[in-house]
Amino acid sequence: MAASTCARRTPSGCTTSPRSGRWSMSIRDESLNDVPLELPPRLSRREFLRLSGFGILGLGLPVRWAGSALQASAGQLGRILLDRAEVYREPSFSSRHIMGIRRDEVYTILSAAIGDPFPEPNRVWYELDRLGFVHSSGVQPVRAELQRPARRIPYRGALAEVTLPFVEAYWEPSKKAKHAYRFYYASTHWVNGLTWDKKDRAWYRIYDDRIARHYYVMAEGLRIVPLSELTPLSHDVPLTEKWIEVSLSGQWVKCYEAGTVVFTAQVSTGTEFEHGAYWTPPGAYTTFRKRGSRHMAAGNLATGYDLPGVPWVSYITPEGISFHGTYWHNDFGTPRSHGCINLTPAAAKWVYRWTHPVVPGDLDELWTEGGTSVRVVL
Repeated sequence: MAASTCARRTPSGCTTSPRSGRWSMSIRDESLNDVPLELPPRLSRREFLRLSGFGILGLGLPVRWAGSALQASAGQLGRILLDRAEVYREPSFSSRHIMGIRRDEVYTILSAAIGDPFPEPNRVWYELDRLGFVHSSGVQPVRAELQRPARRIPYRGALAEVTLPFVEAYWEPSKKAKHAYRFYYASTHWVNGLTWDKKDRAWYRIYDDRIARHYYVMAEGLRIVPLSELTPLSHDVPLTEKWIEVSLSGQWVKCYEAGTVVFTAQVSTGTEFEHGAYWTPPGAYTTFRKRGSRHMAAGNLATGYDLPGVPWVSYITPEGISFHGTYWHNDFGTPRSHGCINLTPAAAKWVYRWTHPVVPGDLDELWTEGGTSVRVVL
C-alpha cells in the first residue's frame, strides 16, 4: 500500500511530506487521545456526568475547563479512519458541508466539541486546523513521536508500540523491499531483532504470530515498551476482590476492587453484519489468557478483518473473545465488533495490566487456569 498524502487543496493540514514521507514534528510523550473538549456553557450536571463518565472519558479524552472553550494539547493529530470523512463548518451534520477527506490523511486537531444531540451516544466532534469539524467516530487521535532505536533487543524479544500515525512494514530491511503491511499508531508488535541497512538506518525485526514470519520496520517509528509499563496494577489486591462487569445494553465496562469501581470506560461489543451475527455472549468468564499483541484476521472470531498488531489482548473465551485495544475505529459506545470487547488502546492497556494473569515482559503471551472474574450482562 502506497503512503497516502494530504489533499493538495488543504496542505496546511498535512503533517507529512509527500516526497520524503517524514513526519514534520516530534512531540513530547503524552497520554493517548489527549484531546480536551469544548463544552457548551449551559450543561446540566446530569448531562455533564453522563458525557464525562461514558461519552468522553470512555474515549480517553481529558476534560479541562478553561472558561467556555477547551483546546487540544500541542501536537495533537488525527488520522482519518474512513474511505471518506465529511468536514462541516460546525459540529453538526446539518451545518454547511465543506469537503471530504480521505483515509490515512493526518491533520492537526485544534479542539473537540459536543455537537448535535444525535448520533448518540457519541456526540464528540473534532475541529481540524483550517478545515472545520469532523465527527470523532472516523478519526483516530494520534501523535507523531520519533524514537531513538534501542541499543539491544532482549534475547526473547520485547513488546513495542507504534508512535507515529503509521509506519510501513517490509519483508526485508529496505524501503525497496516488497511492502507487507501498514502498522498504525498505538498498535503493538513483538520485536525480536535489530539490524542496520547500508544507509546506517536502524530497523526492527517483528515477528507475526499469525503467519510465523518476520517483517521489518524502521526503528524510529516504534517505542520499546519499558518494563515499568508492564507491571501489574493494584497487585496487592487479592484476586478474589477484583472483578469486571461489561454491560451490553450500556456499552461500558467497570472494574471493581472490593466492591468499589476503580475504572470505567466505553466499549464496543459484538453486533450483526451483512455476513452474520457476532454477538458478545452474556455470562461469567475469567481472563485466562493474555498477550500484548495479536494479529487478528478473517476466520478468527475476534475480527473479520486483517489487523496486525491488535494491542493489549485479554481473552475470556477459548473461541477468541477478548478485551483489546482498537485502532481502526473511534466509535466506542456503539456495538460494532465481531464479538470482542473493543476499547481504546489506553483503556485496554489498563485492563491488561490490572487483570490476572500477569504477563512477564519477556513473554509474548501467557495462559493460566484462573484469572480475573468477568461478568458480561445484558
